[in-house]
Amino acid sequence: MTQTLLPQTEPDRPTEQPRSVPATADGRDPMTLPQAVSSGLMGLGEAYMDGAWDADRLDDYLYERFTAPARPLSLATRGRMLAAALLPRLIDRQAGLGAFRIGREHYDLGNDLFEVMLDRSMTYTSGYWAEAGDLHEAQSAKLELLCRKLELEPGMRVLDIGCGWGNFAHHAATHHGVHVTGLTVSEEQAAIALDRCADLPVDIRVQDYRTMADTFDRVASIEMIEAVGRRNIPRFFQSVDRCLADGGIFGLQVISGDMLSRTSDRRMDQFILWLLKYIFPDGYLPHPAELSDLRGTGLRVEDWHRFSADYDRTLLAWSERFNAGWETIAERYGERFRRKWNYYLHGCAAAFRAGHIDVQQIVYVKGDRHERYQPKR
Repeated sequence: MTQTLLPQTEPDRPTEQPRSVPATADGRDPMTLPQAVSSGLMGLGEAYMDGAWDADRLDDYLYERFTAPARPLSLATRGRMLAAALLPRLIDRQAGLGAFRIGREHYDLGNDLFEVMLDRSMTYTSGYWAEAGDLHEAQSAKLELLCRKLELEPGMRVLDIGCGWGNFAHHAATHHGVHVTGLTVSEEQAAIALDRCADLPVDIRVQDYRTMADTFDRVASIEMIEAVGRRNIPRFFQSVDRCLADGGIFGLQVISGDMLSRTSDRRMDQFILWLLKYIFPDGYLPHPAELSDLRGTGLRVEDWHRFSADYDRTLLAWSERFNAGWETIAERYGERFRRKWNYYLHGCAAAFRAGHIDVQQIVYVKGDRHERYQPKR
């Protein structure tokens, strides 16, 4: 029988936020711009990309927008929201070559961009800041925490679905002596992952997770499920179930939310429309209920660990590195890209801070185990 375990605590919410002073070129509130009036946070982002307004602390200003009363939007924007909500339910945008679109349009933007922004492990997911003093320590702590939750032992075979630039594969193989097969849909990511793991028992493949048929002792996936699409959430868990040996453990790090639904926050939906158009094509943040709906599998939830405030801090650390190193990549990417990327990073930080989205590590176990699973922190 599938166990349902949902997080029991409320999202982290600050008691007070410093106010920024946003302004257009003529000193107006950015929310009075025609783009913002018609489409809220989506239009606000497009106006920011165009250089129509600025804020000293972009994350603080966007936090104010995420927590201010929602305003009426144009009929056209409401139509875009409806289409964005309905089409993924009707069409599998990740079918066939569609599974590789996110790789081409986001992760293949250029390794130089991500080398400037990320820590030296090239980890593009939330860090774990409980005892960390800097970004690299937070990322190393996150990777080690997941390894401990997976209860890795030397010689185990581990599948890493969405291996990125090989950060988890490198860490697990180096520190725990396991054999890792990493899957990515990005040629750029695979090139670095293959190079950095060349002397380790690691196999990196550019491959759709749905085509994997081998069996593994453990499965890990760190913030990849957000790219599989609404229709494919059940199929993702079925694929994990197919690849995981009986008694095995699956560790999932995931950004969850309620997006483009009857119950979702309209301010967040406006920002989601902007993200889908400019940053993550065809992305979908699973609802917590979808993450515990394991029908058709032998999986059950054993642990649910939320650390959403850590993503706010991670995103601001990425922003600081991105802007500090901008001059080294400015000629290639251009000013409009810089502004787009800042709206993305600071907007996501504000969304986590406002409690509209969460990040968590969830541990699943398949079938029977000889001993009860003990949560790790």
